[in-house]
Amino acid sequence: MNADLAERIASNPHYRELKSKRSSFGWWLTLAMMVVYYGFIVLVAFNKPFLSQRLGEGVMTMGIPIGFGVIVFTIIITAIYVRRANSEFDDLADKISKAVLK
Repeated sequence: MNADLAERIASNPHYRELKSKRSSFGWWLTLAMMVVYYGFIVLVAFNKPFLSQRLGEGVMTMGIPIGFGVIVFTIIITAIYVRRANSEFDDLADKISKAVLK
């Protein structure tokens, strides 16, 4: 990539908007994931009696559905990011391409 093209991309207002929105959204999702994951780790470290409570008469404890919930949450926020990336972020990237490659 030549320096002129890189400069045109960097100076494009849609590029700055894309960079800002993507970074902000990424940080919010990272924060949400860290709260959920480290919340689970804190439960494991400091509240083992809660996690070891049996659910019903079987062998399942509270820790199993909560741990499963952490995995499901990860999948959900990944899907949220992919959906937004495929719509809003890709639209901005197309606008940048069209403006810069004229």
